[in-house]
Amino acid sequence: MEIPTIVGAGLIAIGAGIGLGQIGGKAMEAIARQPEAAGKIQTAMIIIAALLEGFAFAALLLG
Repeated sequence: MEIPTIVGAGLIAIGAGIGLGQIGGKAMEAIARQPEAAGKIQTAMIIIAALLEGFAFAALLLG
């Protein structure tokens, strides 16, 4: 592998990790504020996290 490819893969992994952390943190804040909406928030969080993972994986393959 070339150096730019390795750096790009690292940046993708860091970006995906930050994004997943933000999703999880904001979802927990939302559930703490409205516990009755926990099911809807959790479902949306899982869908968004899956889409983010898929995007990161696709970016790795294209890189």
